[in-house]
Order: sequence, then C-alpha cells, then structure tokens
Amino acid sequence: MLGRLTIDALPFYSWIAMGGAGVTVLGGVVIFVLLTWFKKWGYFWSEWLTSLDHKRIGVMYIALALLMLVRGFVDALMMRSQQAFAYDSGGYLPAGHFDQVFSSHGTIMIFFMAMPFMTGLFNLIVPQQIGTRDVAFPFMNSLSLWFTSSGAGLVLVSLVIGKFSTAGWTGYPPYSGLEYSPGVGVDYWLWAVLISGIGSTLTGINFIVTILKRRAPGMTLLRMPLFTWTVLVSSVLMAFAFPALTVATGLLALDRYLDMHFFTNADGGNMMNFISLLWIWGHPEVYILILPAFGVFSEVVATFSRKALFGYKSLVFATAAIGILSFSVWLHHFFTMGAGANVNAIFGIATMIIGVPTGVKVFDWLFTMYRGRITFDPTMYWTIGFIVTFVIGGVTGVLLAIPPVDYLMHNTTFLVAHFHNMIIPGVLFGYVAGLIYWFPKAIGFQLSAKWGIRAFWCWIIGFYLAFMPLYFLGLLGMPRRMERYEIAAWQPYLIIAAIGAAVILAGVVCMAMQLLVGIKEREKTRDLSGDPFNGRTLEWLTSSPAAPYNFAVIPKVDSLDAFWKMKVDGTAYQRPSGYTDIVMPRNSSLGVIAGAFSFVLGFAMIWYIWWLAALSLLVIGIVVVVRSSMENTDYVITADEVAAIEEQRFNDLARVPRHDTGDPAASPQAAPAPGSAS
Repeated sequence: MLGRLTIDALPFYSWIAMGGAGVTVLGGVVIFVLLTWFKKWGYFWSEWLTSLDHKRIGVMYIALALLMLVRGFVDALMMRSQQAFAYDSGGYLPAGHFDQVFSSHGTIMIFFMAMPFMTGLFNLIVPQQIGTRDVAFPFMNSLSLWFTSSGAGLVLVSLVIGKFSTAGWTGYPPYSGLEYSPGVGVDYWLWAVLISGIGSTLTGINFIVTILKRRAPGMTLLRMPLFTWTVLVSSVLMAFAFPALTVATGLLALDRYLDMHFFTNADGGNMMNFISLLWIWGHPEVYILILPAFGVFSEVVATFSRKALFGYKSLVFATAAIGILSFSVWLHHFFTMGAGANVNAIFGIATMIIGVPTGVKVFDWLFTMYRGRITFDPTMYWTIGFIVTFVIGGVTGVLLAIPPVDYLMHNTTFLVAHFHNMIIPGVLFGYVAGLIYWFPKAIGFQLSAKWGIRAFWCWIIGFYLAFMPLYFLGLLGMPRRMERYEIAAWQPYLIIAAIGAAVILAGVVCMAMQLLVGIKEREKTRDLSGDPFNGRTLEWLTSSPAAPYNFAVIPKVDSLDAFWKMKVDGTAYQRPSGYTDIVMPRNSSLGVIAGAFSFVLGFAMIWYIWWLAALSLLVIGIVVVVRSSMENTDYVITADEVAAIEEQRFNDLARVPRHDTGDPAASPQAAPAPGSAS
C-alpha cells in the first residue's frame, strides 16, 4: 500500500537532520497558523494561488526563490563550518549527511533559487516593458509556476521523509544508478529536477511567443529594451536546452525503475551519454541565468547614469552571440574524459571566444557610466560590484578553458571558486539589483536604501573572504566535496572561507531588514508616479503596482527608450479620449491542482506507491482535458471600471512632481566614448 515508505524514513540517523526536519515542519505549521489566525485563506487562494495575472505569478516565483535561497544558504553555512573544523577529525557532520548537504545546496541554488528568481523577474516586467497586457499563455504560466513549486516541495520534503541524493547536483552515473544509490535520495533529485524542468521549458516557450507576438505597435526588435532582449535569448535557450535535461533524467529514471542500461557500463550502456546530455543543458543554463542579469544591469546603468545605453545594438548582437556560442562549449566540462587533443582544443577555443561578446557588454556598461550623472542607488552598488567581481571570474574561466590547465585543476576547489565567482555576481547580484529596482513596480513602495547598501557590503566582502581562499586551496591540490582532511596547511584558508560565509549571513539578515524597514516606512516611500527612478522604458508608464490590465490604452512606440521619449515630448501622461472594455484571463484553480498532483506523482514514484502515482497521473490528465475544453476562461473589465481606476491614477500623478528630462546626454550620440571625436 505505501511501497517502501515506513517509519524508518524519518531522519533518526542524525540529530542535525532531525533539527532540519523540525525547522521545516515548524515553518509550515507557522504559515498555516498565521493564515488561519488572520482568516486569510480565502484571500490567499482567490487573489494569489489561483491568479493568472503575470505580475502576481512573478511575485510568487520570487517569494519561492527567496525561501529557497535561505534554505540553500543554510547548506552552504553547514559545509563551510564543517570544513573549517574537520582537520584531522570528523567534524560535526557524518559523511553521508555532508554528501546530502552539498547535493541539495547545488540543486536548490540552480533549480529552485536562481530559476524561479529569474522567471519571477520575467513575469513582473516583460509584459509591461513590451507594452502588452499579459503573457501569451496565462494558464501555461500558472502551470509553470506550480510545476516548479512542486519540484521545490519535493526537495523540502526530503529533509523530513527519507534522505536527499548524495550524488551531487549533477547526478552523474554510475553513482546515481540503482547499484550504487539504491535509496530514495537520487529519486528525490530526479523527480524534483524532472518536474521543474518541464515547467521551465513551458516558461521558455511562453516568453518566446509573448515577446515575438505581443509587442506594442511600433516596437520593432531593435526598439526592444535590453532586458527584454536578454529574456528572449534566454527563453530560446530554455526551450532548446531543458528538453536535453528532461531526456537525461527520464533515461536515468528508466535505468533505475525498469533496469534499463542507458547509462551503465553493462549491456551496452555508456555513462558519458548522460554527462553529455546533462551539459548540453548545463552550459547553456549558465547563460540562461546570466543573460537576464545582464539585462537588469543594462537597465540599471542607463537609468542611474541618466543616459541612454551606450552601444545598444552591440549589446543586442553580443547577447545573441553569447546565446549561440553557449551551445558550443559544453564539452569543456569534461576535458578529462579522453576525447583527444583536437576535440579538446576546439572546445577550448570556443570557450575562450565567448569571452569576446561578454567583454563587449562590460565596456558598453562602462561607457554608459562615462560622463553620466550617476546616482549611487543600492542597485548601482550591486552593478559595480558585479562588474569588478565578474571580470575576475571571467579571467579564471579563460584559464580553465585551456585543457592542460583544466587537467590540473579538475575537481579541485579552484573550480568551485570559479563557478561561484561567475554565478554569484553574474546571477544573484543581478537578480537582487532587479528586485530592488522593480520592487516599487511590483508592490508599490521602495525598499530601504540604507539597509540595501549594508546588505551589499556584507555580500561583497563575504564573497571575497569565502571564495578567494578556494582558488589558493585548489592550487594547493585540495579536491572539492571533502568532509574531512589531514593536511594542516589547508585549514587556515578554510577558516577564512567560513568567516566569509558568516559575513554573507549578515548580508542575508540585512536583506531581510531591507524588506522589513521598507514595509514599516511604506507610506513615506509609496510610489504614486509609477516612475520613482526617472526610468526610460515602458514599465514605468504604468502605475505602481500596475492595474490588472497594465495599460488602459496600448501605447504606440516610435523609438528606443519609448517612455523617455514620451516624457521629453510631453505625451507620457496625456489622458486618452476614452476607454474600452478589456478582456483578461479569469483565475483558475486547475494550475494549482495540476501542480499539487505533480508533487504527489513525484512523491509516489520515489516511494514506489504505484497506485497513487497512477491516480495522480490520471488527475493531471483530467486537468489538461478539462482546461482544454473550457470556453469561458476570460472576464471583462468594463470601460467604466477602467475609467475609475485611471481617474485614481491621474489624481495620484497630480500629487507628485515630474522628473527632469533635460539631460543633454540623453542620446548616445551626445555622450562620446573616451578617445572618440566629440
């Protein structure tokens, strides 16, 4: 009846695991009690969980990402503290538990922190930035959210029932095969990744269609804001790369469940096929995550330098070039597999070439700031911190692109330092900057600038303390993923790294304070203009937060930086001659139901509860059929209702002063690059 699920699945094997399970259960209970105490279940269900409004879906994605950031960061703290004290001793983590921790840390940070954070920003901003009312497929958008959430839920449940994988976040066979990992850990990893990966593929398709088909009249491809361009390229990569991950995990599931041999050394299998498939997804995944952050930095630099973005077209072409090249470098992840010198040389050169368009972007951001009237908003701190730190990571990447060097550094902490040197500034810094920048647009008031700057300094100092020692440890030959060691020379570096993790913890606390103080002071920082930072792109034309329909009248675009031009021309806030009825997608509970049963399906498959798995699959199928058969999926906001909402908006606008747009450097032609003729 319950498959292999027994009382032994509870985490009695370690008091630390029991503590983690207790915190997880307690957190769930607290949320349940609070919602019940304040009688918010109805509001939460009707206004949020079942909403198809892209902005609310974006907020829920980001809330999920921040929750998982805390969970993944706890894993990082445990690893760093374990290694700081594990010289010539066992430390405080049993070996098997340490293996679970580094596996869950990588899985959470890539799949359930970075991906939801990125998708949340897509949802919050892209439809407003391209001047449309919604994404192309609102219900598919809801499905994507709930598939991702169910994957995250499986990872969280693994803390309480059973164990998580010990095979790393990449799940390489043969260790992830049934022979070496017969427990439920790899199955938790497998089903969490498989289900959320389907959600990410749907997101990619949705935003490709949205951007290509639903732009405002006059917004040609070369009039799209840079953030939208990066989202488009990233979405194309998602649509093509994530199916490779789905195939890899699906075949691994067949190996484990049906004793097939796709990735074994016996009966014709080949484990290298898994590694190739994984990195055909895995290397584009780095750029799937980084490119939208580049888009955020581009918007932030232009806004807070009070200048148009320098080299807009070169940034667009560089973004596209990075997208194409990202599919040509996956083999550099296993230079040591013995493919031969020529193959390694080709992939090494391709890897180095990708640094060229990336360098173009860095110079364009610097030239945008040159002669700009820079405002040191917290978002600019994150941006400048990113540029400096990311360049260092890029240099070490070029070093690792040389196959002989990679042979030397492979599987050492040097690689760990390089990876985090790219992902933390290149992804997390960008998403945090994007969250601060667009927070008023999403919620209606600004976050605390003082606590934001404190958070930045803790993060940047903590980052250098935590990861620079790992470069030196790699050069000293320390392999990664060691839970204990007997070389005394390593310990001082590991203690510094642990101190760095503690400083980053202070940064996380400051981020929480940034939010809490922002809520406390929300009346002082409430945004009545919809344009608190004197922005340049169309999302700042809407109110903060935007009405359900975004735009009462769809704007017409005739230039890049459309909103800036409207402000200069004096047409940004003109009242339209009249309003019409607007049709919007009606809320639907079917996405939540499909997501919930995908979670149950994964859980049942992990524990071999076959009847429950079949039932869950049947329910998901019924949901798809029912939704496909429904005709009444929209509702109408009448012209009178639109007029009332817009009247309130214009009343608010009348209470705030207009921004200055008399900047002589408003066009790139007016701001020559250093050394050029002026």
